[in-house]
Amino acid sequence: MSATVLLDAQHVSVPIRRLLNSYLVATFFNNFLPSNIGGDVIRIRDTAGPAGSKTLATTVVLMDRGLGLLGLLTIAAAGSSVANHLGGRPPVLASMLWLALAAGVAASAAAVLLPGGVARLLSPLRLIHQEWVEERIGRLTGALTKFRNAPGALAACLLGAIVVQAVLVVFYAAIVHSMSIPVSAWHLAVIVPISFVVQMAPVSLNGFGVREATFTFYFSRIGLPIESALVVSFMGAGLIILFSLSGAIAYLLRGPRRAEAVALAGAGHAGDGQR
Repeated sequence: MSATVLLDAQHVSVPIRRLLNSYLVATFFNNFLPSNIGGDVIRIRDTAGPAGSKTLATTVVLMDRGLGLLGLLTIAAAGSSVANHLGGRPPVLASMLWLALAAGVAASAAAVLLPGGVARLLSPLRLIHQEWVEERIGRLTGALTKFRNAPGALAACLLGAIVVQAVLVVFYAAIVHSMSIPVSAWHLAVIVPISFVVQMAPVSLNGFGVREATFTFYFSRIGLPIESALVVSFMGAGLIILFSLSGAIAYLLRGPRRAEAVALAGAGHAGDGQR
């Protein structure tokens, strides 16, 4: 899991079993809260105790999200490069996606290689509460410095993100194949990542409506009926939600004592861990 690699880069040890439980629970909440990033709060809470800092836990989750987004853009850009030659009028140009990927890589590299620049960028926030903000900026830049010293970990996580997105494309390809819908896997390599990016906007529950509109728009541009777009979108979302129910079971198995222990672990770092 990418979280394990990123936490190791921060010299934070969390059992894989606990991280897996946190991932399953977060996946469940992602599917039943506005946008598909609501579960990140769970991940931050679960790792804040071992990390000794909510700021550090948040930085790790954001880095994981950022690398995941770069993985999305990589698959979409590669898919679009081929899909644009397959017929129809794909609404997304490969050049746009490659440019977005280059911008994302440049911004991420700048944040990791120049953590001091991030501190200067955030310096106006010190006007809110200088000591409080200063401490958190220090923790953030410290975490970025550790990531800078572990380029292999970041590269491994990015590669893992690309593989995960490729698997999701294969998942949707299996859906369209089972329904005999004539859409190329290369087109799916564009629409599937884009649909996940669109769902991040907190304007709907689990992306319902937004995701379907995205599929419908893309399918119509390549000459496929709206019905095909809707059935692929709903079937994919339904199967993912079905899988996410395992997170509800994992959450219930934590029990009140486990939840209390997590809360106490956070409280135990009141002077240090909650920063």
